[in-house]
Amino acid sequence: MKPLGLLLLALGTLAAQVPNPTQQKALTPAETGQPMPIFHVTVISRTTKAVNYHHRTGSTHIDFRGTELMPAAIGEAKVDSQMGSTKVETTLRHMTPAAQYGPEYMTYVLWGITPEGRAANLGEVVLEGDHAKLLSTTDLQTFGLIVTAEPYFAVTQPSDVVVAENFIRTDTAGTIEQVDANYHLLQRGQYVWNRTQYRPVRINPKGPLQLSEAENAVEIARLAGAERYAADTFHKAVVDLQNAEDFLNRGRNRKESETDAREAAQMAEDARIITFRKMQEEEQANERAAAAQRQAEAQAQAQQAAEQARMEQERRAQADAARQAAERARHDAELATAQAQQAAAQAAQDRAAADAARAAALAQQQSAQAEADRARLAAQQADRERQQAEAEKTQLRERLRQQLNLILETRETARGLIVNISDVLFDFNKYTLKPGAREKMAKVSGILLAYPGLKIQVEGHTDSIGSDEYNQRLSEQRADAVRDYLAAQGVPSGSVTAVGLGKAQPVASNDTAAGRQQNRRVELVVSGEPIGVEGTGQMR
Repeated sequence: MKPLGLLLLALGTLAAQVPNPTQQKALTPAETGQPMPIFHVTVISRTTKAVNYHHRTGSTHIDFRGTELMPAAIGEAKVDSQMGSTKVETTLRHMTPAAQYGPEYMTYVLWGITPEGRAANLGEVVLEGDHAKLLSTTDLQTFGLIVTAEPYFAVTQPSDVVVAENFIRTDTAGTIEQVDANYHLLQRGQYVWNRTQYRPVRINPKGPLQLSEAENAVEIARLAGAERYAADTFHKAVVDLQNAEDFLNRGRNRKESETDAREAAQMAEDARIITFRKMQEEEQANERAAAAQRQAEAQAQAQQAAEQARMEQERRAQADAARQAAERARHDAELATAQAQQAAAQAAQDRAAADAARAAALAQQQSAQAEADRARLAAQQADRERQQAEAEKTQLRERLRQQLNLILETRETARGLIVNISDVLFDFNKYTLKPGAREKMAKVSGILLAYPGLKIQVEGHTDSIGSDEYNQRLSEQRADAVRDYLAAQGVPSGSVTAVGLGKAQPVASNDTAAGRQQNRRVELVVSGEPIGVEGTGQMR
């Protein structure tokens, strides 16, 4: 019995220090690669009265009454507050077998519930006919008492099959106040949520109940996935269960069989708890890996955008060089034309002097005209190249708009590209960017960095609810938050300005909730020479 006592102490310590993982979100079969766990972890809440029993004030009594699940049940408990612990002597009558609530339920468990909702297993309520007695000790001082139907005695969280609750009597002594203790329950039916794989355990009327409970606990742990996630602990539970069966069937030693059966049930419950904890760890690891993958993809997109911007910059440089060459050619042509005109005037004055001089002047004029024609053609070519450069800026602006629009709504205006950061990307009535907003702004920053020379003005807007001073301050704070985040992502601070416009520039009617939500926004006005738009706006 000594190893069994140590195991009970260790299990109690674990339950007190570590949150029960079955109260967390359940993993789906696709996430675990295993059949659907038998414990589907939906929980519900219930309240009961908790009594503060004065420390070392002697004994008092409290009644039990049946719930709607077992209305005929009655009983009482004697609560004796002693040095270091509280002793509870419980007597229950008019009880019926737990199997009536489903094949998975085999026994009853008495629970102590603290005002904070923590449940402590005070022991198994074993029926003798229609009545039961239980002597328990606990280190709790303020607690309520409930009785639930369970699949085995070693469970660490009560089910919602609550069949009896404590009822405060008029002569109940030692109470300071009555507190409603709100506590969580495993929803009825979750132990056999997957009935196609659950193998119901039949209670042997000649064998100890603990043996059937142990077999049921091992079956529930198996369906929860313990063979995969808690193989060592689950194997110990299976070995203890086999030893219990051997003691009963071969050695006819009922006491040893009960001892090993209780240890098997406790080991199976530990395996189930470990299983759910490891499932949660797997889910968290998968979420971290997915986040890393998304970040890598965002960086790859930013690098691709930077390469495209570099190529566009090279093409613009070539176009500028061609334009300068055309300007020089046009200047040379104008100079040549002027010289030709001077020569023609001189030739006209000297025409009478000699036909030979006139012929020479005429030839020089024709040569100059030909040069002027070539210069005019060069000027026309330069103008076409200028128009092509403007078209390329327009194409570059549209490409930037499309890239930004994949992340946030972006439209083109005379002021530049307007990127809309909606109100839902901020905490309510705050200027802190939500995690989803920071992820989107990180992608926007990567795209902006790929287009050197851009100007960004951050403009904050609000709806008409609230005072002018409050709306102005909130719009400035949100605009500043976006500007600071862009700077933190590497966008040059000298190219980013921020301004709060309050409620002065609505884009929809403030008479409706939908209109007000449209007005609560932060806009990025993107302009600059690279995309052919000189932005205008208020700076601060």
